[in-house]
Amino acid sequence: MSTGTLYTFSGSGNSYKIRLLEAFLGINLKHEEIDFLGDQQHSPEFLKINPRGEVPTLVDGDKTFTDSSSILIWLAGKWDDEGKAEGPSSYWSNDLYEQAQIVNWLSFANSWVQYGVFVNRAILSYNGPYNGLGNNQKWPQEKLDVFLEEGAIRGNYSLGVLNQHLAHRPWLALDRPTIADLSVFVYVALAPMGDISLQPYPNVNAWIERVKGLPKFFPIEGLDDSLIRRR
Repeated sequence: MSTGTLYTFSGSGNSYKIRLLEAFLGINLKHEEIDFLGDQQHSPEFLKINPRGEVPTLVDGDKTFTDSSSILIWLAGKWDDEGKAEGPSSYWSNDLYEQAQIVNWLSFANSWVQYGVFVNRAILSYNGPYNGLGNNQKWPQEKLDVFLEEGAIRGNYSLGVLNQHLAHRPWLALDRPTIADLSVFVYVALAPMGDISLQPYPNVNAWIERVKGLPKFFPIEGLDDSLIRRR
């Protein structure tokens, strides 16, 4: 089943979240690869689609979604686990309380994770903080050092929160994997690309392995080699 056009960048963890859910649900989006490192996301043509200049972006018929969380909710709510338009899938819910629990972790991914482990990975493996701040050509090294220090503090704090939360449960929001797990997983699992170790967080590591063990899982660059972009 085909549904919509996904504007994506292969190195983007936020794009990867969508591609992972796409695989899990057995749907086929049309992929348009954006030259993110070449700043195509800020071209006049792309800004007409997403004025925020970000990937991923999904255009599904007359509807446009400009944030990974909204795309995850849309796809998991629209499609069931077999790729039929009879959603929601098990990665979302019809129950309001369960939806709130899932959104709670989507918010965590967009705040603590995005401004922690994400920033350090971006600087050390992609040469700039991104997050709408531009690349390293616009920032002196002393400012990047401040970002790295703050990112390490926030990153390790968020990993501690996750480690405690996962001490007695297998998944973040419900008793099954949901888009909450997909959203938080990516940049947490890629934290070593930003020199933030996962070794002190055994419950997080066990959860990462559970996500990696889900049917139809496939890796993103850097998952098995944290220095792949630094050689």
